[in-house]
Amino acid sequence: MAKTKTTPEEKPIVKKTTETAAPAPVISKKTKHIDMGRVYIKASFNNTIVSVTDITGNVLAWASSGSLGFSGPKKATPFASSKVITMIAERLKTTGPKDIEIFVRGVGSGRDSAIRSLIAQGFNILSIKDVTGIPHNGPRPAKVRRV
Repeated sequence: MAKTKTTPEEKPIVKKTTETAAPAPVISKKTKHIDMGRVYIKASFNNTIVSVTDITGNVLAWASSGSLGFSGPKKATPFASSKVITMIAERLKTTGPKDIEIFVRGVGSGRDSAIRSLIAQGFNILSIKDVTGIPHNGPRPAKVRRV
């Protein structure tokens, strides 16, 4: 199709108004304040992972030493686990629980420093429980080798 030329008279007239639209209402998020929670610390030889949940098990915040930028063998150090707890405390400053139960799993070097850091951050510790898995008798041994 060929383009048709338009004359200035055929253009639609747009009226400018001085009225401005009303600003959109600001909807604020309702933040729940949680009184009690649980802290799960998994301290392995390679990493330290901390997650905070409410009593029903909904995760409120989590962090690991790997997510904070530590790499290699530095992830399993006590210094890295204390930095993880500092990050968790920052995230839970407004809504998070102050009374906590601690569940520790694993044999890494970050176990004790994580608990000490929780105390230093001002959390009220109700209980500390070690839930490290223990083997019960293990798998069946291999057959005797016949030569």
